[in-house]
Amino acid sequence: MEHGEPMDHVARIQADWRRERPDIDVTPQGVIGRLHRLAGRLTGELCLVYDRHGLSEGEFDVLCALRRAGEPYERAPGELAAHTMVTTGAMTKRIDRLERAGLVTRRRSDDDQRGRIVALTGPGRELIDRAFTDHMRNERRLLDALTPAEAETLETLLTTWLSRVEDTPWDTP
Repeated sequence: MEHGEPMDHVARIQADWRRERPDIDVTPQGVIGRLHRLAGRLTGELCLVYDRHGLSEGEFDVLCALRRAGEPYERAPGELAAHTMVTTGAMTKRIDRLERAGLVTRRRSDDDQRGRIVALTGPGRELIDRAFTDHMRNERRLLDALTPAEAETLETLLTTWLSRVEDTPWDTP
């Protein structure tokens, strides 16, 4: 942080910790703390768009996973869970709600009578197309706080960091 700039919330917390625990290096808090605060703010801003379309974040994710599948816009529930990184139990609840709202249907799989297939309905596809358009407009608005060069640099750094984190088993703290 440049000398003379006002301290943000994270910098104030770091300063307190440096005073109270000078024996501990709190520099990681500068990155992790700001990312955590930013993620919270971004989630709140993204949820405004989901809410406007009558969807939760999870329901939006399910409809997006179905829409991205392409014609005929269907996937098995386990596949949906994997695409949205939630448990199958949580996925069942989301599908139940979306089915009640008429946005998806469930049917038995043609090749496996025990299996199920979830598909977008016509109204479901119309809704997710509108919601996704608004979502991308909203993400553009949020990212426009950075210059194109800053956004590109940040994306490169985050891509590198995420790939290293996802490819490395963590030591338990």
